[in-house]
Amino acid sequence: MKAKNQIKSTDKHIVNLAEIVGGARSILYLKEDLVAYDCDGFTIHKHLPKAVVFPKNTQEVAEVVQYCSENNLPFLARGAGTGLSGGAIPLNGEIIISMVRMKKLISVDLENRRAVVEPGFVNLMLTNSISDKGYYYAPDPSSQYCCTIGGNVAENAGGAHCLKYGVTTNHILGLEVVMPNGEIVEVGKDGIPDAPGYDLLGLITGSEGTLGIVTKITVRILKNPEGKQTVLAYFDRVEDGSQAVSDIISAGIVPAALEMMDKTAIEGVEAAAFPVGHPKDIEAVLLIEVDGIAAGIDEQINQILEVCRKRNVREVRAAKNEEERARWWANRKTGFGAMGAISPDYLVQDGVIPRSKLPEVLSKINQISEEFGLRIANIFHAGDGNLHPLVLFDARIPGESKKALEAGSQCLKVCADVGGTITGEHGVGIEKREEMRFVFSEEEIAAQTDIREVFNPYNFLNAGKLFPSPGRCVEIKKELKAQAKIG
Repeated sequence: MKAKNQIKSTDKHIVNLAEIVGGARSILYLKEDLVAYDCDGFTIHKHLPKAVVFPKNTQEVAEVVQYCSENNLPFLARGAGTGLSGGAIPLNGEIIISMVRMKKLISVDLENRRAVVEPGFVNLMLTNSISDKGYYYAPDPSSQYCCTIGGNVAENAGGAHCLKYGVTTNHILGLEVVMPNGEIVEVGKDGIPDAPGYDLLGLITGSEGTLGIVTKITVRILKNPEGKQTVLAYFDRVEDGSQAVSDIISAGIVPAALEMMDKTAIEGVEAAAFPVGHPKDIEAVLLIEVDGIAAGIDEQINQILEVCRKRNVREVRAAKNEEERARWWANRKTGFGAMGAISPDYLVQDGVIPRSKLPEVLSKINQISEEFGLRIANIFHAGDGNLHPLVLFDARIPGESKKALEAGSQCLKVCADVGGTITGEHGVGIEKREEMRFVFSEEEIAAQTDIREVFNPYNFLNAGKLFPSPGRCVEIKKELKAQAKIG
């Protein structure tokens, strides 16, 4: 190893890990370098890792994992760090295995409509890489311009168009995974869907990095639709906009996307980088997109316009051209970050409810806002009832961060109480661990942790995520396992 590529640390683990990944250029271990990795998009909690390593291929990932396992070092994988629930935060001084150097588009198979990517490949880059051939990748989270497909697999990410096209798990055909002991396995080999046996693809997708580290992904790609059109509708009452959502679905129309923002959210997006001139006094805006065979688009658009007019819409219109449509979507897709234009800090929540409960739930969220004295903006995938209450607060004020967390938890409780759940696409991470009890019994949680133990028996991989604090009997069981391993 050349002198300029040598490690100066006296920690044997730092030295040995650096040797695995190629020297000092492929590892961070100084405090000033590690600060950038103390959290992900959930910034309320921050913890430093022991080190960050940057493997270049699957074999290096496997060797790092094997080393960590054999030396009882906790570890976790990290993509772009855009997750919103703390899934990539190192709670136990972990070794972070960053996947950002594994960013190749390995292959594209247009005939079979699939592509193979490494986990660090950015979501939107896939569509950009194949759009000239008439194809695209459907999952489109708001952070798609920077989030990685590996991270999308971990969180089972969705996006604005998941109403029609589903979430990440609906587009995954195969995975290469490094298990917590360093073994490399293939799940869904050759991208063959509906193979016999247990649905391990479905189990690993959305497991939030607690079962294994994904190192290669076979994804489904889709042919670009012949036609696409977007409608913008303004409502003076949130209730009217909510009812219009249900009416559109009831009319037999399945939009590609059906998005809604309330007055506070509109204030934010109009104060940020992509304003489009939404009225300042409007209570709700709907963004509705349909796509498919070109011959049927105009008929669907006319039906949507008619439904909105019957629900006291103030104004409704279709985009005049692609430029206007793109501006509308840029305004919506930057909605989370836009809250920074009207609040020093914000907490994004992610609950799911039946569509019919929208007016009731939004009313209760407004009551929570008043109770805690914090503004709550609502941006959500109205078509499938996936709400994103954004709790606005100022972390500089003592106690406000805690109030924001409590208000967010109450929003999730409302979702669970009406027959919904606590996350639709952002994951549980550390943010919603205790809220898992809103939707699962202790026995159901134990059954899920039993599954985790099959893959990750010593819980060295991304410990402390996804599940609530265990009872004492579970802790004793874990301690005995760790003692047995050391012995």
